[in-house]
Amino acid sequence: MSSSSSSSSVAAQIAYTDFEKVDIRVGTIVKAEPFPQARKPALKLSIDFGEPIGVKKSSAQITINHRLEELVGRQVLAVVNFPPRQIGPFMSEVLTLGLPDANGEVMLIGPERKVPDGGRMF
Repeated sequence: MSSSSSSSSVAAQIAYTDFEKVDIRVGTIVKAEPFPQARKPALKLSIDFGEPIGVKKSSAQITINHRLEELVGRQVLAVVNFPPRQIGPFMSEVLTLGLPDANGEVMLIGPERKVPDGGRMF
């Protein structure tokens, strides 16, 4: 997840069937750790998506707006059907989603109230 992906231009239109291919699920962060080996400041997250997905790992560049000790128990949205991506010594299995704040730094997105883990965004 990179703050450089924010853009003021609107993306090209896609068909609804294209959107359906992206599997965005809600999960609860069960573990958050520093990731000092990352090139850009990041944290390592373990996110529980419930059954049948289970716990998946993610590297997230969220160190500006999110404190490590406040992340466990928070629900977030993530893309769960991208291929895993090697980030230094860490294999990131899901793409945790966020939005840029006024300075372009990542703010995690998730439901405003607790929902069952594994629920698919529609």
